[in-house]
Amino acid sequence: MLTETQLERYAGVLLWGLRTARNGRLKKSEYFLIRFSLPALRLAEILHAKLLDMGMVPIMRMDLTPTMEQTFFESANRKQLTLPSPGDKELYRNLNGSIFLHAPDSITHLSHVDPKKIGQFLLSRKYLRDIIDRRDAQGLFSWTLCMVPTAELAKHARMGLQAYTNQVVKACFLNRRAPVDEWRRIYRKARAIKQWLNQMRVKYFHIESHNVDLVITPGAKRKWIGISGHNIPSFELFLSPDWHGTQGHYYADQPSYRSGNYVEGVKLSFKKGTAVKIQAQTGENFVQKQLAMDPGASRLGEFSLTDKRFSRINRFMANTLYDENYGGRFGNCHIALGSSYADTYDGNPARLNKTRKAQLGFNDSALHWDLVNTEKKRVVAHLVGGDRITIYENGMFNHG
Repeated sequence: MLTETQLERYAGVLLWGLRTARNGRLKKSEYFLIRFSLPALRLAEILHAKLLDMGMVPIMRMDLTPTMEQTFFESANRKQLTLPSPGDKELYRNLNGSIFLHAPDSITHLSHVDPKKIGQFLLSRKYLRDIIDRRDAQGLFSWTLCMVPTAELAKHARMGLQAYTNQVVKACFLNRRAPVDEWRRIYRKARAIKQWLNQMRVKYFHIESHNVDLVITPGAKRKWIGISGHNIPSFELFLSPDWHGTQGHYYADQPSYRSGNYVEGVKLSFKKGTAVKIQAQTGENFVQKQLAMDPGASRLGEFSLTDKRFSRINRFMANTLYDENYGGRFGNCHIALGSSYADTYDGNPARLNKTRKAQLGFNDSALHWDLVNTEKKRVVAHLVGGDRITIYENGMFNHG
């Protein structure tokens, strides 16, 4: 449903994101992977041409169709499920960037697959993400991603395809002649908020809403990051806390689709940093198995807040990229169970080895699952000196 003009603008925004996300300049003859679902083919073609014009080397890979993916998980034995693909390690060790164009024709086709099987597959591919994380920390890699609207997504969001597409157009400013200018404006405003947050010496954050009463400790050498070009759209500011200090209760009032499964009403109780009680109104068995994937899957990897003044998203979109950036009436906060982001380290991430990450409380897992709360809330920073500052209330940061 996106017009050719909108697709051209979308490609321009994605390339802005790719440049902005890089710690350094893009260089000619670098290798860039474009992963795309079949319905995103036209956007992939436009990006392919633009990267060639920039002097880059695009590498194109289409994702499995829903039928292929379903057949794989139904039929693959353990060896087929976990055996590395030849050439993947070499490819990822030489990649300088990636763009993922998510446009699913189905988001429920794996609902009958044993979650343990999906977990085994994800664990077997974790080494590739570790390679990318190291290259990203060294300033050798940047990535971005987006979503292209499909009838399947619109159906599960309970919208018509045109209404769904309109949400995408508004969220990414594709209705503007120069959408990149709008992204630059938001980038500057977010930078001021991050500077304000990062000058505080915070002992812990206390998050309260009708169903949330949670304490999160940022830990040593942390900084808030976000709106960095990595996701299009992205309006969230976030950090990866020291998982050990997570205490209390969290509730995701927004539904979630993951690995073909629909999950709703997730309730988590944390004690000494680990989710010790895991409940859900819908999909509880799936949630529990996902959070048992590995030792880090039941621990916190991210804490995020979205300012409603930035985000134009005001509907459930059945897509995590959009739902974690929901603006609406009260903005949103979300937590991610599983892996943390090393670029929230207030120092040189390239110097972070596995041992140092563990010492600082950066969580490690094959899982990264964002769970969103859109209730009216208050977030209070309890400072090292004893003072308290309300940093977020009524869907907005208390800055600007």
